[in-house]
Amino acid sequence: MASQGADGEMKDAGAGGARGSGDTEAAAATAGAASAAKAAAAAGPAGGESVRVDSWIWSVRLVKTRSMGATACRGGHVRVNGERVKPAYSVRVGDEVRLRHEGRERVVVVKRVIRKRVGAPVAVECYVDNSPPPPPREAVAPAGLRDRGAGRPTKRDRRELERLRGMQTGSSGPVSSSGPSTGTTGATGSAGTSRRSAGPRWSGPPWAGPRSSGSSGSSGTSGS
Repeated sequence: MASQGADGEMKDAGAGGARGSGDTEAAAATAGAASAAKAAAAAGPAGGESVRVDSWIWSVRLVKTRSMGATACRGGHVRVNGERVKPAYSVRVGDEVRLRHEGRERVVVVKRVIRKRVGAPVAVECYVDNSPPPPPREAVAPAGLRDRGAGRPTKRDRRELERLRGMQTGSSGPVSSSGPSTGTTGATGSAGTSRRSAGPRWSGPPWAGPRSSGSSGSSGTSGS
């Protein structure tokens, strides 16, 4: 009986500890949310001033810089309530902001208007995220991407990269000499060579006619 009573006390103590840890985590989460809301309120505009949409999407960390937000607005990649807007458009609580940036579409509903950039835990308290899930990353790495420190690729690596890029091995070899321009150049060169080897034209009297190479040779021999 004593052992049963001890076991019961240990179970009660364990359950009480679990409840205590759960209560602690809930209290910490509540405190974190409260601090985030307080920081978001401090980042809001003073005196009911309006906030530009390019400034707001930068403040809630949807883009990295404010200039990127302005560029997205000018390019038609930012819509508020279904309408394209300019960078100076004023956002209000309840507006639906759609942003297409870096290959992903973000759909958020304005929950709090702020004009200063805040941390990620505070930023998520300023909107309701209705964005679709991001596209999955490709399982195959892009062709030509090598790890840092891998050194220069070997011949085998280059052949593999060419295969991945859809190129045929040896397609970058020298151009064949059977092309039209090369053939023309060759014909011209051979013709010029034949003309040069023909020697000077005969300039003697017309009745004598040109001397043959044999006669020239014999004359040269007899002359010598």
